[in-house]
Amino acid sequence: MPKMKTRKSAAKRYKLTGNGKVRYKKQGLRHILTKKKSKRKRNLRHAAILSDVETKRIKQLLPYG
Repeated sequence: MPKMKTRKSAAKRYKLTGNGKVRYKKQGLRHILTKKKSKRKRNLRHAAILSDVETKRIKQLLPYG
């Protein structure tokens, strides 16, 4: 059986943790930062954990994650 291909677009956006959860970088920290509060920008820096429903969908795109 041939190797399964990884969806490279998903591999660049998501990473799997040791427990099998999916981490992603929050959106909204690229531009138009002057109108955003410091607290909001500080919270956007940290990676977040994807919900369980979305995790199943993303794991199909990352077969060897």
